[in-house]
Amino acid sequence: MTSLIDVIFLLLLFFMLTSTFTRFSEIELTTAARSVPPGSEAAPLFLQLAADEVRLNGDTVALAALAEAVERAADAPADAPPRPVLVSLREGVTAQRLTDVLVAIRGVPNIAPTVLGAAS
Repeated sequence: MTSLIDVIFLLLLFFMLTSTFTRFSEIELTTAARSVPPGSEAAPLFLQLAADEVRLNGDTVALAALAEAVERAADAPADAPPRPVLVSLREGVTAQRLTDVLVAIRGVPNIAPTVLGAAS
């Protein structure tokens, strides 16, 4: 019985030392207090997120095509300041839904998303 405990302890020690603990991914969020520099003259894009739909500036957009739609709407030169994207949450939006949208627009260059909160 003692040798079995030794083997289990060695296996436990081996797996603890050889495994890595990393985060799956991180999403950068901007608070409303520090959103966009005051010198930015670009009009913000409005992204309204509901439980069953996503609207960009009032137009319904599929989640798969959201990145392209935001990139088209935020069309600006590379040296321009980041264009603000205001994400408004409607009732019933889950954290996973918000994460999916933020991951979808993560690769769009020259935007600064800001999550506003639930609208009533």
